[in-house]
Amino acid sequence: MNRFSKQVTQNPLQGGARAMLHAIGLSEGDLNKAQVGIASMGWEGNPCNMHLNDLARQIKSSVQTQDLVGLIYHTIGVSDGISMGSSGMRFSLPSRDIIAESIETVASAQWYDAVIAVAGCDKNMPGSIMALARLNRPGLMVYGGTIKPGCWKDRPIDIVSAFEAAGQRATGAISDQDFREIARHACPGAGACGGMYTANTMASAIEALGMTLPFDSSYPAVSREKKNETTQIGAVIHQLLEKDLKPRDILTREAFENALRIVIVLGGSTNAALHLIAMAKAAEVPLTLDDFQFMSDRTPLLADLKPSGRFVMEDLYHVGGVPAVMKMLLENDLLHGDCMTVTGHSIQENLSEIPGLKTGQEVIHPLNNPIKRTGHLQILYGNLATGGAVAKITGKEGERFDGIACVFDSEEDAMDAILGGRITAGAVLVIRYCGPKGGPGMPEMLRPTGAIMGAGLGTDVALITDGRFSGGTHGFVVGHITPEAQVGGPIALIEDGDPITIDAANHTLTLGVSDSQLDQRRKKWIAPPLKAQAGVLLRYAHTVSSASDGCVTDVFPAT
Repeated sequence: MNRFSKQVTQNPLQGGARAMLHAIGLSEGDLNKAQVGIASMGWEGNPCNMHLNDLARQIKSSVQTQDLVGLIYHTIGVSDGISMGSSGMRFSLPSRDIIAESIETVASAQWYDAVIAVAGCDKNMPGSIMALARLNRPGLMVYGGTIKPGCWKDRPIDIVSAFEAAGQRATGAISDQDFREIARHACPGAGACGGMYTANTMASAIEALGMTLPFDSSYPAVSREKKNETTQIGAVIHQLLEKDLKPRDILTREAFENALRIVIVLGGSTNAALHLIAMAKAAEVPLTLDDFQFMSDRTPLLADLKPSGRFVMEDLYHVGGVPAVMKMLLENDLLHGDCMTVTGHSIQENLSEIPGLKTGQEVIHPLNNPIKRTGHLQILYGNLATGGAVAKITGKEGERFDGIACVFDSEEDAMDAILGGRITAGAVLVIRYCGPKGGPGMPEMLRPTGAIMGAGLGTDVALITDGRFSGGTHGFVVGHITPEAQVGGPIALIEDGDPITIDAANHTLTLGVSDSQLDQRRKKWIAPPLKAQAGVLLRYAHTVSSASDGCVTDVFPAT
């Protein structure tokens, strides 16, 4: 079972390898055991990740009880909530690929027989699955869990409340003191952002993929259940090794369809479009933007979860969690029940003994009374998005917006206009040169969308961008516009005052300018210099694919 010991018997440096492994405390007997890499994304600077090293140590203890050698190593994280609205946000999406590369690098270099990824924040989860798919050794992911809701003036609040408070303060709707108190109480401790934002979206999707234990995405971070989950991991990884059950045995096309279904039912983040496509590429499974639209057309939005709804992930846990939602979908032929999972059993077998949703609960609507009959994720094409764009339309915004372009070449300029009261009803804010290459790094636009909502303009103003959105964003927004401005996409050619139509019903994003006018503008357009001149962002700008292709950095055109 120990792939590493087979490797060193053929390696002239085996004596050195043995010496170094003895130096870390392994006995002669330990060298004949399978080695399990435990990749923790724990670090002190982010509530999503602050407890992950503790979970990793508990997981290591569980692994050791199975006569396996558990070895903890670490990779990076970026706090989206802390970096949001600053130049630091440009490093967030690149961190996903760095996480995948570093997990892959250590596990490959040390020939670990199996890998357990301990993840907490938005990019941690897709980065973990990308690495596991590339390695294709027995492995699974453990999610750190969701944060508890905060409380202010007897109402629940969360991280998005803090961003929207900035807009409320700017319009005088709340005082400076209220703003400070919201920020102080929004995040009460460890765990990922509490609504159906990107972290909980990806954790739920990965559970539906079969790459975590049941309930992994639902257990709150500081709960007894999350701690108890860590004690089961050793037996699970031992079984995966015995059966030689590997990620690509689990990450099938049908598994990705299950993940798409759960993302749409739960009202998940637009970032799922980037991450699921990237994860599928790592597993060599075909998946495109059009698959999102196909599934969205056939799947209702059922979850009344933040950002557009009332509840948070902990509320979903208390009424049955993600497994109860999956059970309802399976019973209505909306999931592939025969997909294998890391338990060694199928989805259907895992769900057979799990209770359904609690009677009388309001978090998940019944299938015959959905919040929206079709999905909230809509893929738009048109003369503004010839390569596609992603809209998040829950139904509360309406399905069509006709407005006049108000163009900004940076998020900072757009924020100045919003907070300065220069944005009025009927405007379509265009924030460009924020794509994967133009950012570089495709920053999220939660700060401007939060300010728009806080200013009371959520139904009167739309926002389109070649950047992306936080899972906490809501309102009439379209992101991931492809081709992006930096490479001369049509979004680079928009001028102030141009008419723009967002039509989610017909899946179109249209600039009301003639082809001949666009051709004239295109001839005059000059690509601006890249904003990064060195380092990781420059490498990212030169290697990253388009948003429609998942913003991956390891796929290159054939030469």
